[in-house]
Amino acid sequence: MRSDAFRAAAEAKDFAAAEHLFTEDVTFRSPVVFRHYEGRPALMVLLAAIVRVLEDFRYTAQVETDDTAVLVFAARVGDRELEGVDILYFDEDDRIKEMAVMMRPMSGLHAAADGMRAMLEAAG
Repeated sequence: MRSDAFRAAAEAKDFAAAEHLFTEDVTFRSPVVFRHYEGRPALMVLLAAIVRVLEDFRYTAQVETDDTAVLVFAARVGDRELEGVDILYFDEDDRIKEMAVMMRPMSGLHAAADGMRAMLEAAG
């Protein structure tokens, strides 16, 4: 499947080695903020932070059709369990042109958002 390399990078917590999977102008749709993040550099910063925030991260399902993949995951932040999906949209060269993340429940989403905020503030 097209999303196998992305899944392997996420499970290994090593997106630096998978930067080439994304288009230069990739769009990231966050589960926390309304504004979309644009471009590979912004996405790489976010992915590097989130893999440090989400504990016991694992994919539980993976589905693909045409140019879209949906990867279902489970994780926790501290004592908060959460579930979510990574939705990947591919271009004609099989590179990810857009990524959207959705999470539930609200308590898990809040814990992830707080962890991301602290991580990004520390990074400057």
